[in-house]
Amino acid sequence: MDFDYSPKTKELQSRLLKFMDDYIYPSEHAYHEEITANTAAGKRWTPLETIEKLKPKAAAAGLWNLFLPVDSAKASGYDGAGLTNQEYAPLAEIMGRVPWASEVFNCSAPDTGNMETIARYGSDENRARWLKPLLEGKIRSAFAMTEPDVASSDATNIATRIERQGNEYVINGRKWWISGAGDPRCAIYITMGKTDPDAPRHSQQSMVLVPADTPGVKVLRPLSVFGYDDAPHGHMEMTFENVRVPVGNILLGEGRGFEIAQGRLGPGRIHHCMRLVGLAERALELMCKRASSRVAFGKPVSAQTVTQERIAEARCRIDMARLLTLKAAWIMDIAGNKVAKTEIAMIKVVAPSMACQVIDWAMQVHGGGGVSGDFPLAYAYSAARTLRFADGPDEVHRNSIAKLELGKYSANPREVEMPVTRGS
Repeated sequence: MDFDYSPKTKELQSRLLKFMDDYIYPSEHAYHEEITANTAAGKRWTPLETIEKLKPKAAAAGLWNLFLPVDSAKASGYDGAGLTNQEYAPLAEIMGRVPWASEVFNCSAPDTGNMETIARYGSDENRARWLKPLLEGKIRSAFAMTEPDVASSDATNIATRIERQGNEYVINGRKWWISGAGDPRCAIYITMGKTDPDAPRHSQQSMVLVPADTPGVKVLRPLSVFGYDDAPHGHMEMTFENVRVPVGNILLGEGRGFEIAQGRLGPGRIHHCMRLVGLAERALELMCKRASSRVAFGKPVSAQTVTQERIAEARCRIDMARLLTLKAAWIMDIAGNKVAKTEIAMIKVVAPSMACQVIDWAMQVHGGGGVSGDFPLAYAYSAARTLRFADGPDEVHRNSIAKLELGKYSANPREVEMPVTRGS
């Protein structure tokens, strides 16, 4: 196993780091100022000019659609960076240092996972209609799975009905935590629901493309995370009431929703975890700078033993999470998502918990400033804590890991599927 980055990745890292220094970090203050101004003007859900003006610069720098793997690029007819999961992972880490930066490079969730899904499983007509403008950054998308009335950590509970009537599917259901649905540019939902409640447990669900302007689609309200509504992206509660779409909008076929999900979720989880590693790295950097510049009880905070212990522990945890995520990416590249399911489940436990702890320590060093809006730590913590749910609750992943481990010593090992959850 060789974790040295490929020459292609190293070259892209250099260009991406420069772009972050030249444009992203200097725009952080403007980003928050624009949100404040839009809120005061009653334009909370207007796309941010701070981000939009950077997108052409990223494209011109050859830093556009970096996530797009070779197989999906071939299916889409567009060129990405042609990177493997292992090659893309360190780039996701760099973008993850600022939570909104990924969008600048057209590499943000849920669009990345949705683009890969449409590229791999959509018809030629659907790829032309939806994938092309998504890859060009002209529209946004959402993944509608999670529901308020059932425990969605077990995706077999999903109750939204998708019923065929002639040449159409009729969709009825209620969804929430639908990330991206607040953006006025959100034009398409990949929607998961039951086409056959009487089929075997993992063959009941299907995924269908639902244009956002279809009659019966209604966005009810934005949901907040620790007080943040993430406008203009948003995490919405919405309903589908007798929504009708052509049968050609089904992805892959009826009853194949879980099959699609297993193909979609692996890369997305690598992206999320490496972004969390980047977020934790930024927190550690801020922690060290703050500790070195503040004096308490007659000596720098950095000289306090408890601070040194936390900095050392943060360094260890970040590096361990990074290496485990790179290992998962490496196995996915050489053997596929199914073979890497244990490592994928492990990183979804390790990375969010690691980031939460490191950011918490950084907040503590910042004192009252750490929980304010004057530093990016409070928002970073909310994002990291959310991902302990969004890509599957820790409990679900630990359960899968334990079953896989126990299966090594069982005479009849039980097949364990990766949890299917709303993130990525």
